[in-house]
Amino acid sequence: MSNEIRLAFEHPAERADATAPEGPLDRISLRDHIVEVEIGAFQAERGTTQRICFNVVVEVRPISDPLDDDVDRILSYDRVTEAIAAELAEERLNLLETLAGRIAERILLEPQAVRTFVRIEKLDRGPGALGVEIVRSVDDLATKPVSHHADTTPHPHVVFLTNTAIRSPNLTQWLDQLEARAEPVILCVGLPGTDSPRTGHRMTQRRVDLLSIEQNAWVLAGRDDRCVVVNTRTELDWAMKNGQISVWAPSKIVLDAVDGPSVGPNDPVALAAWFSGHIEASDLLLIGERPPSQSPVPVLVQDIAQSGL
Repeated sequence: MSNEIRLAFEHPAERADATAPEGPLDRISLRDHIVEVEIGAFQAERGTTQRICFNVVVEVRPISDPLDDDVDRILSYDRVTEAIAAELAEERLNLLETLAGRIAERILLEPQAVRTFVRIEKLDRGPGALGVEIVRSVDDLATKPVSHHADTTPHPHVVFLTNTAIRSPNLTQWLDQLEARAEPVILCVGLPGTDSPRTGHRMTQRRVDLLSIEQNAWVLAGRDDRCVVVNTRTELDWAMKNGQISVWAPSKIVLDAVDGPSVGPNDPVALAAWFSGHIEASDLLLIGERPPSQSPVPVLVQDIAQSGL
């Protein structure tokens, strides 16, 4: 078997390696991701689902600066599976070729992506796997108009819980109501009731106070297993798309932000308001008696906050 034929049936990772124009780039890959979906041009494929297998390789630009083991600095595998899910949810398609092209285009919108190989196979239409494989690069996107992609960015409810609300026997009831909402939920807390250690230095005190808020987040997580403490944007994005109630641990996002908040941890409602804008939240709710704020912050207090502490 010639090398060209062998490569035609290899995993996309092998083809990416063999056809790299200037030597192999770093790659991330998704292997044997199987989804049941309705797709196909034949009448027998309508009104029924079939198993579709996805194998995807994305070549990415090397990161010149140290990674520092930071998940927010790399192209996450979740972006690949989310691209697949988003295109499958967009509309029913007849052709695997159309689906592959749209997935590749969505992936290549990621800043680090350079080239992608997308292989899609139908597993239930014959004695073997029937499929297509395409390769697309950012140069291909530059030569044609980029297709419209539906906005899949979640717009969560951000909910600030006071310390009294965290300790309230009604906490479980409030979480039940929040969990029933269609939009994702991110909880924010303030400083604990005990005083933080004093450093005598503004910047180090800021870090200590942010860590004190995170300690309070873990206190909330201990009250109900549905509350999962999260500190990176990647984890938040995953949680919002998978129905998880997150509790924001603020240190990393606050310290990494280019347009960071002008308020500090000692004004936690204003800090939660900055966070709400940073992640494009739909609203900011407050449960409990509003603590004093040094900044005017529009907070919507709904009936959920009036059910008693």
